[in-house]
Amino acid sequence: MAVSVPLSPVIPDPSLSRSPSVVQHNPTLLHTLHQEHSSVLSLAADDRNIYTGSQDGQICVWDKHTFKLRAVLSGHTGSILALEYAPEKRWLFSASGDSTIRVWNTRSLNPLHILHPHLETDSGDLFSLAWCPHSQTLYFGCQNTSLQWFVFPVTTPELLSSPPSLLSKAYSSSGISTPPSRKAHKFFDSYPRYTRRPADLNARNPTCASCVPATSTTPPSGSSTGSLTPPDPCIHPDGFHPPVAIFQVPPENVIDSAHYGYVYCMALLPSYRDGSDDPPFESGRGRQLQLVTGSGDSTVKLWRLPENQSSNDAPRLIHTFDCGVGAVLALVVRGDTVFAGCQDGLVKVWDLETRTLVRTLLVVENVDILSMSMLHSDLYVCSANGDIQRWSSAFVLTGSWKGHEGIVLSSIITPKLHTEDPVEHATTYALVTGANDNMIKVWEVFPPAAPTSSIDNIDGFGDHADVSRSIDDLLVHALTKFVSIPSVSSSQVHKEDCRQAAIWLRKCLTQLGAEASLLPTGDATNPLVMATFRGTQTSTPKPRVLFYGHYDVISAQPSGWTSDPFTLTGRNGYLYGRGATDNKGPVMAVACAAAELLARRALGADLVLLVEGEEEAGSGGFVETVKRHKETIGPIDSILVSNSTWIAEDTPCITYGLRGVVHCNVEISNEGPDLHSGVDGGAAREPMLDMVKLLGTLTDESNRIVIPNFYDNVRPLTEEERQSYKVLSSVTQTPATLLVARWREPSLTVHNVEVSGPRNSTVIPSSVKAHVSLRIVPDQALEAIASSVREHLEATFKRMRSPNHLKVSIEHTADWWLGNLDDPWFHALEDAVRDEWQVEPLRIREGGSIPSVPYLEKEFSCHALHLPLGQSTDQAHLPDERISLSNLQRGKRVVERFLSNVAGLSR
Repeated sequence: MAVSVPLSPVIPDPSLSRSPSVVQHNPTLLHTLHQEHSSVLSLAADDRNIYTGSQDGQICVWDKHTFKLRAVLSGHTGSILALEYAPEKRWLFSASGDSTIRVWNTRSLNPLHILHPHLETDSGDLFSLAWCPHSQTLYFGCQNTSLQWFVFPVTTPELLSSPPSLLSKAYSSSGISTPPSRKAHKFFDSYPRYTRRPADLNARNPTCASCVPATSTTPPSGSSTGSLTPPDPCIHPDGFHPPVAIFQVPPENVIDSAHYGYVYCMALLPSYRDGSDDPPFESGRGRQLQLVTGSGDSTVKLWRLPENQSSNDAPRLIHTFDCGVGAVLALVVRGDTVFAGCQDGLVKVWDLETRTLVRTLLVVENVDILSMSMLHSDLYVCSANGDIQRWSSAFVLTGSWKGHEGIVLSSIITPKLHTEDPVEHATTYALVTGANDNMIKVWEVFPPAAPTSSIDNIDGFGDHADVSRSIDDLLVHALTKFVSIPSVSSSQVHKEDCRQAAIWLRKCLTQLGAEASLLPTGDATNPLVMATFRGTQTSTPKPRVLFYGHYDVISAQPSGWTSDPFTLTGRNGYLYGRGATDNKGPVMAVACAAAELLARRALGADLVLLVEGEEEAGSGGFVETVKRHKETIGPIDSILVSNSTWIAEDTPCITYGLRGVVHCNVEISNEGPDLHSGVDGGAAREPMLDMVKLLGTLTDESNRIVIPNFYDNVRPLTEEERQSYKVLSSVTQTPATLLVARWREPSLTVHNVEVSGPRNSTVIPSSVKAHVSLRIVPDQALEAIASSVREHLEATFKRMRSPNHLKVSIEHTADWWLGNLDDPWFHALEDAVRDEWQVEPLRIREGGSIPSVPYLEKEFSCHALHLPLGQSTDQAHLPDERISLSNLQRGKRVVERFLSNVAGLSR
């Protein structure tokens, strides 16, 4: 529960939670390959070979184990701008500046197909490729700004391993035909000028589509590279095989002007690249196949793809991200995050679900980023100055080294094999980079150690939580992972941790059976997690309950903690960890309660969860986001909150009241510099003395607030309340007058005073700032109180006739809240607590504030209920924060009972 909001955003010491200072360990260079007289523009790899696309139109095939040149694939008449490997087919796709795509068999190293884009050479250079194995579709981006795709005929592994002649016959017998003759190219299809013959298709030398087999490509003695000189074009080498079939993209498989610039790069979601830790795509699991494309028009576009080959649907544009920094030259993806490498050394990081910019990384100023690769959560960024950098999932630079003496044009991650073991047994990886220094370099890299928070499946048994196991075990297991994410909302250091906490929670709630999504709250604030557990269908409308919670936490000073604050630790019946009681434990208890009822088909009401990530930092963007998505949230009959603690250890409570708060900043300053008290003391009107006098006018000798009309609307204490406080006093061993003062009476606090200057005893500060808060109660009007505070301070300061200047600003407000004790929903909750604990719950109030509770009541026109799960000694916001395991489990059962009780209430 948020108790106060700081005067200004405070960034805690990064060491409070997780140290951002990472010792840089640069990778070991395993091998260097020299490609003579030709820049390395593109790269691909399989379990045997590394393939390098050259500026001279050739593809070099390097043995992955010996690093020897095995073969040179020739056929293209333009630079090899992109390579893509299809592992299930063992195909290599190559895209070229000659406006063709060629398909190669990576086992025989023979050409299989030639693919011509629509409009052929009018498409220009073909810059980017992406293969979708589920739909057997190749997507590619063109110089003419079009996005094109081709669905390849279905072939069996047996057919693919057949000799080219048999494969060609099989295509013909299956009714697969090559496209009609294409238009002759005036350059590539031309005859020698002395023949005076016009260009035609027969002019192109068929040997250009050949593969120079390994037997005819012998590296020079003592060298790791072979001669890249093409064979005599008039001689067919041994083993030459022409392409099996020539295909052409039909006009319906083209999106013209997909961008307003060259389509330089693309990536498929989920990623199928080596080094990716994305879960594999499974049709019917609710996840969409998507394609992202980047262009010279400075945008990244997100396209939804059909899932199967039988669909003739075109990619559908669903969003455009404007990077605003020149051309987008490289793209990689991980999960729901897109990394866009741009001109001038910037990487833009976009969240696909909330469609917001997460971070801008300045890799190297004014130097283009031409290639990037991902190894699990590590991002490798290659720049035009030859540098390579490694960035962690928290956007911390963990490695930087000089990779090449030239422009790094391409990079890939591939499993590194020490033996002939299958790829799936590889435990280490290689980063392969290529540059215009004609070098290919192979670096040994390792996946980052995976924190527990990065595990997608909350129970380790697949895509859906196994609710057949003990739901209490599942509750603790999920909370363990939830607490491990240091989602400190007040710290920029933990900005990405907060986003990862939201992503993890959305996945967790989905696995528990909810329909979950992330709602953006703004570029500078954390997303809101919305999830709906839908109750059993009935003939009458079901009640709908909204649960409000938060996944963000405050920072955790290591001093005072018995164990790591971000490792949930069980001791003597308690679970210790930051957020255990405020508010991650209650959030998981409510979610698991709904999951258990859902599994038993006993959920008789809809439960909507709204879990925000800014509650501890002022709930920035929450109100606007709820208003924007109110129709999606739907009608609500009651609001449930669990964000406070009992007043004792053994007796359950229900909270029915919260105080409101007005946070006010007061500043007194002059226009001069800081002064020396020995030189100027007594000669100047000191802002600090003015501040002391001004703050002293806010209360009298008995500590009552003296702002005019401040107490006019405060409700008098009734006799019924007086008796209730006597009972609560006996339970808590606290005087009733103190409980009244803390819960139902207004108060004023001066939190801090800040001064300009070095803060030593000889300086007269020229500026003094104070942070003051007022807690308000029913029926004080929030805006009226805020105005009266400002007016009182300004009027009092004016009477002081000081030459200094006063500035008063209201920084944050939250209204008071008082529940309805006669509401049937309140009785349903009270009955649930009584039935679980077999005692009468105490009705209590709290002195703190939860701004979202009164707002949600007004927005959805229904009453709120507040169910504390923690005990009075839970140490929320303090070291050794904890929650009782029994309270957590029984609190979950209280929520189950409550949802069952309200199922019978009519809407």
